[in-house]
Amino acid sequence: MQQAEDTGQAVNIATVGQSGRLQYEALIFAASLFANSPATPRLFVAEPAQGPLWPGNVAMQGAVRELLEDMGARIVSFEANHFGQAYPYGNKIEALFALPEGEPFVFFDTDTIVLESLTRVPFDFDRPGASLRVEGTWPQIELYGPGYGAIWKSLYDRFGLDYDSSLDLTQPDEYWRRYLYFNAGYFFYRCPHEFGRRFLDYALAIRDDPPRELACQVMDPWLDQVALPLVIHSFGGGRDVLPDGLLDGDVTCHYRVLPLLYARESDRVVEVLEDVTAPQKIKKVLKTYDPMKRMIYQGRGQKVRALFDRNNLPRREQAIRNRIKREGFWMR
Repeated sequence: MQQAEDTGQAVNIATVGQSGRLQYEALIFAASLFANSPATPRLFVAEPAQGPLWPGNVAMQGAVRELLEDMGARIVSFEANHFGQAYPYGNKIEALFALPEGEPFVFFDTDTIVLESLTRVPFDFDRPGASLRVEGTWPQIELYGPGYGAIWKSLYDRFGLDYDSSLDLTQPDEYWRRYLYFNAGYFFYRCPHEFGRRFLDYALAIRDDPPRELACQVMDPWLDQVALPLVIHSFGGGRDVLPDGLLDGDVTCHYRVLPLLYARESDRVVEVLEDVTAPQKIKKVLKTYDPMKRMIYQGRGQKVRALFDRNNLPRREQAIRNRIKREGFWMR
């Protein structure tokens, strides 16, 4: 068993950065990581190389790169051989091969803020896990089609996995929480290449040769989140590998987009966001991206925050989004 604090082995933190919104989110992620988890080992920002599947210039701009490197991040390049622009969520799969082989890693989406030291999290890198901050977004059950159980069982059978042991038997049959399902906002394991090979194999098989039970299912943008629980289960991981309330809680926040952060996250999250984006060298770069300029520096985020009671939020994220859009404050 490889424990993050016990073995002294390197633990690599990874995210993806590229031109556009992701590079600015990566900057906020890095700033919060180094401010609030200073003992954390190496941060890798993986950047897709320009090529047939990522045409045009996808490199982060010079000012962002310089700031990231000044903070201590290592920018590494990876080839997009299977997904690219057609399915950008595939970046998080192919980026794993740019990380050092055989070293434990934690991957985070760029739209994440680190609130406290990651050393608080008792990772067992022999048992992978991922984010449970998820809604029942997939599968979408058709009136005359197969149910949740038949759809998920077909995938476990496709890869020779034990389906029954993946179920949460405290949840009702045909309720989405009974079935192993993660958000891919973070995941971890003992080796990025081992995890990445299986993640890639499963995702490509589901995309290119899905079971017939998936005939009516939309896979974009859900492909990575469909493959992820199968990968985690195949390596002996699951929904119980970390204590509740740390990642996606007291230690990190996966905020998705800034309007949602201001609408629903805690005062601590807003405080950290505004603290780590306050230094002039960071502000100068982030203000070149209009949504961050308006939300963080011109007060639009606080106007969004005033629309909602954090103790009585709508149950569905879409209702929060709709309210922000009606008020004319939505940006991303």
